[in-house]
Parts: sequence; C-alpha cells; structure tokens
Amino acid sequence: MRDVPIAVVDLDHSSDSRLLLRMLDASPGVRITSQPADMDEARMQLRQLQVFAVVLVPRDVTRQALRGRQGTVFSYYNATYMTTGQSAARDIGDAVSAWNARLLRERIGLQVGPGKLRAAPIAVQSDILFNPARSYELFLLPLIFPAVLSLVLALAVAGSLGREIRDGTLPAWLGHAPWSAIAGKVLPYVLLFSLYGALGAAYLAWLRGDGIAGSVVLLLLAQPLFYLATAAYALFFVGVTRDMGTALSAVGLSIGTALAFSSATFPVIDAPLFTRVWHLLLPLSAYIKLQTQQQFIGSPLAVSLWPLATLLLMILVAGGIGGWRLLAFARTPQAAQPAGAGA
Repeated sequence: MRDVPIAVVDLDHSSDSRLLLRMLDASPGVRITSQPADMDEARMQLRQLQVFAVVLVPRDVTRQALRGRQGTVFSYYNATYMTTGQSAARDIGDAVSAWNARLLRERIGLQVGPGKLRAAPIAVQSDILFNPARSYELFLLPLIFPAVLSLVLALAVAGSLGREIRDGTLPAWLGHAPWSAIAGKVLPYVLLFSLYGALGAAYLAWLRGDGIAGSVVLLLLAQPLFYLATAAYALFFVGVTRDMGTALSAVGLSIGTALAFSSATFPVIDAPLFTRVWHLLLPLSAYIKLQTQQQFIGSPLAVSLWPLATLLLMILVAGGIGGWRLLAFARTPQAAQPAGAGA
C-alpha cells in the first residue's frame, strides 16, 4: 500500500523533528498531506477522512532523548479503515525506527560515545481510533450489509423492469403516466431495502457496537438515497441495454463488484485512473463514506453533505437517462413484441 495520506503535528519544531518529517514523507507507504497546528485540527481532518493517521511529535521530545531520557512519538490511526490504518501505523513505526538509528549514530553517539549508546531513544505509542477493539465484525459487517442488500435490490429492480421488455408489455405498462409507472415499480423495493438497511445499522450500532457517534437522522436519510441511487443504476442498465439478461449482467459487473472498489477494504488512493473514476461512480462508495463518518467517527453535518449530494446526483443522472431511454424504446414497434418473437 502506497502514499496513504497522514497528518503530522510537530510541536517540537527542532531540526531533528524536521528530519523525522522528511523521513516520513520519504517512506513509500505514507505521504504527509498536512501539518496541522494542533491536535484539534488534526482530529477534524481524521473525521473528514482527509487523512487516515496522525503523528504527534510532542514538545521537547528530541531534547529529552539527547539528555538520556526516553521520548515518545504518538501515532493515531483510523481503525474503521483497518487495512489502510494499520498499514499507515506500520510505516510510521518503521520511519521512527530509522529516525532513531540516525539520532543514535549522528547525535547521541557523538555526545556520549559508542559504548554508552542505548536502543530506541524515542518510542512510538500507537493509539487506535473509532474501532478501539479492532473488531473485524465492526469492520466487515458495515461493508457487507449494504453491499449485499444493494446487489439484491439492483437485481430485483433490473429483473422487474426487464421483464416488461422481455414479455413485450412495456408500452401497455407505461401507459399515459410512464414516470408514475416506473416509480410505482421501483419505490416498493427502495422502501423495503431502506428498512433492511436501517435495521442493519441499528444492529451494528446498539447490539454489537457502542451506538452511533454522529447523526442518527443523517444515517437514516442516507438509506433511501443509497437504495434509490442503486435502483437508478438498474433502471439505467435496463434502459440502455433494452434486454433483461444483459442488464442483469451489467448489474453483476458493477453493483456486484462495488465493495472491491469502495476504498473501504483497500484504498484507491494510488490506484490507476480507471479505478479511481470507477470508485467515484458507484453508489456504495458514497454511502460507505457517509456511514463511516456518521456511525463510527462522528463527523460534522457539513462533512457528510457531499456523499449525500453525490447519491442525489446519481439518482438524477442515472435514473433520468435510464428512464428516458426506456420511454424512447417503448415508442418503437419492437417494444410491443416479446423477446425472440421475430426470430
């Protein structure tokens, strides 16, 4: 894993602490993207998911080490993104170990002599944030629940809409109020799966976890938006392909693989351009970001408005294009013929 974004709060402001910053930035696994003035600002960046770990270099830590007392550098990482956070913590520890070796060789060794050198003048204390028990249940289930539910919903919606094309009943079904007909077919699925999603979030929060750190209302609002965005993608595939089998295959290739591209298990920070763009196009990516911010981290409301707006945009664009294509096909003679009737 490369270039995981981290923040460094340097309260020491010495030439030795600046050396640590250079060594951290030179590490292939992490990249310093900000240097906040204090921990409050660093915690805000963690809650906004701008960084996955924070390194705190306390005041006078190098002076303590040079005087023979052990200093401590603190590392805080986001364990809701367990793979990313642990990778960052490991690279931070490696960089501090290399920094210790430089201090021993170039600073402390010159003062006390080689015979009095001791190991590790500065220790690393790693603290886990937002999933202190490092529970794989609280790491995996919040990802698996929405991923599986969204796939089942997309298949159900695509099958329900595609059946009208397959059976040649599309024009009669759409009638004189096509958008109402589409909404009447899609919304029951959205409401049902939104209920499932809310129950899953409640199970994780109050039966298996420590409650919801952020806004319950925002998390509940995200449920219908997420599943409506997923249904809009199913409508898009049916409208564009005009074939139930092809639409179901497209759902499997996109919604079915969304978890791998969500950046929750493995980050897409340094991934190829296609992977990063595909990540942004999937409803699950936006939902998991909002879920993590509100259920586990407690991010401010303004931070989670972007994922909500992203889901709303997906609904309008994918649903609008899919519905328009479906209505256009309904006006053609082929729409009134069952699939394979002309063979």
